Amino acid sequence: MGDRMVKEKVLFYYNPHAGNGLFKNNLDYIIERFQLKGLRLVPVRAGQNGLLDGVFSKINPEEYRQVVAAGGDGTLNICVNAMIRNQIHLPLAIFPSGTANDFAHYLELPTDIKEMTDIALGHRMTESDVGVVNGRAFINVSAMGMMVDVSQRTDPVLKNTLGALAYYLKGLTEFPNLSPLPVRVESAEVNYQGDMYFMLVMNGTSAGGFRKLSPDSAINDGKLAVTIFKKMPITDFASLLLSYIQGNHQSNRNVIHFKTEEVRVDSPVNFGTDVDGEPGEKLPLHFTILKKRFRIYTYMDNMRGPVW
Repeated sequence: MGDRMVKEKVLFYYNPHAGNGLFKNNLDYIIERFQLKGLRLVPVRAGQNGLLDGVFSKINPEEYRQVVAAGGDGTLNICVNAMIRNQIHLPLAIFPSGTANDFAHYLELPTDIKEMTDIALGHRMTESDVGVVNGRAFINVSAMGMMVDVSQRTDPVLKNTLGALAYYLKGLTEFPNLSPLPVRVESAEVNYQGDMYFMLVMNGTSAGGFRKLSPDSAINDGKLAVTIFKKMPITDFASLLLSYIQGNHQSNRNVIHFKTEEVRVDSPVNFGTDVDGEPGEKLPLHFTILKKRFRIYTYMDNMRGPVW
């Protein structure tokens, strides 16, 4: 072997509560599968703030084949941010088991443990950009406005039980109380100053289980997709909903949609923001993008971008 170091370790970062204990209950199976391939799984249990940073600061990446993030979009976000902060450039495998799993849905990753493990032990990968807002990375989406407040008030038990349906139900109960918010959006492509209900800055295509929010997004196109749902008469909501169902809401007169590498968002009032489904950054917001920062395991032949 000479001086060549064998990459025999795999860092397995898992949320024990995701998927009603899916990974905790299958950890022995996962360890066995990796061991049969000559790989040693190093499990790290999510929960303690800063724990993953401490782990990454001490490991020698040359000894590792990959990192596995097991959980929902929030777990994945913690892992991605820790990897960026500690300059870890190992390939990333995703074991999805959260409320919405929006980024994993984009990659068409399975929810079956055996199939997840098959992909992680494979060799096919695609590149992925990463969005950044006020220095904090997001792999899928940063959202802001009234619907973020709705999401953050949704009962966590209901989210875990009903998944995306919980957001729909809560949104319906809050609909009569929605109020427009003043916002100023500045980019090289579009400048907008006016009222909005909701805004998304996306790397992926879906958020909160809503699968067609940004159908023209691609995780490796070097762009962030921005969608602003403007203030509108209540009578226009029905046509906007129909446009959304048909997947062409971006051409609706009450929607502004564009792609950019950098955008700034500010408002004279405070409103809710989130990052990959978790509480987000405070205004003003400055968005940029890290192009093709990650290599992610997949088995797809139809990814938008290189797969090898």
